[in-house]
Amino acid sequence: MQLPAIEAYDEIDSTNAEARRRAEAGGGGPVWITALTQTAGRGRRGRAWDTKTGNLAATLLFLTDMSPGDAAQVSFIAALAVADLAEACLGPDLARLKWPNDLMIHGRKASGILVESGQRPDGKLWVAVGIGVNLAHAPTDVERPATSFADFMSAPPPKPRARISSASRGFESWKQIWERDGFAPIAKAWTARAHGLGEPCVARLPNQTHRGVAEGMDPDGALRLRLDDGVILRITAGDVFFGEG
Repeated sequence: MQLPAIEAYDEIDSTNAEARRRAEAGGGGPVWITALTQTAGRGRRGRAWDTKTGNLAATLLFLTDMSPGDAAQVSFIAALAVADLAEACLGPDLARLKWPNDLMIHGRKASGILVESGQRPDGKLWVAVGIGVNLAHAPTDVERPATSFADFMSAPPPKPRARISSASRGFESWKQIWERDGFAPIAKAWTARAHGLGEPCVARLPNQTHRGVAEGMDPDGALRLRLDDGVILRITAGDVFFGEG
């Protein structure tokens, strides 16, 4: 298995922004761009993502012939790779995945994933898969409780540059399965680690909010939400929260 190159920087504005700049200039990787600190890191829906020294911030840039909709499934592959990384550092059964791609440890968020894409003039789609993992520090000024790997380790937390290679190997392993066998085995592996299935939750969509029970994931990655009246609502984009009244 050939792994993408890894480019490491001490500081950058945003690894995803750098990937976009390269793609729009004609580059396509595959390459991992990683930095010890980000001065303008971003999460989903335009939220700021603070990368302190000791945490992992990296973006994989690659090209694909897939449609944007199919390529978006790479979000779940990234989630599985991050879960593998957590298990390697913390042991089994601690890492859970909240739809679509948040790594949860004891109900607290420990990582974030941001996937962006765009069409190049040659017709190929560029994809940037940004991964932020709280290895050493967890933010406190956030909407939802967060945690870090260090909170569950007696030894010092892993160094980000020492772990980007293992994250890359995990990602490529899952990506090969996806490209060979389709999304079904990815959905199965994700479901085996799922957080909150069968539990009440709140789904906040761009223009509305729904309450129901998270029943599972459809073959295309959509979350099935059973509303109080029994209707099944497919959630394809939005934020899902558990433990709210």
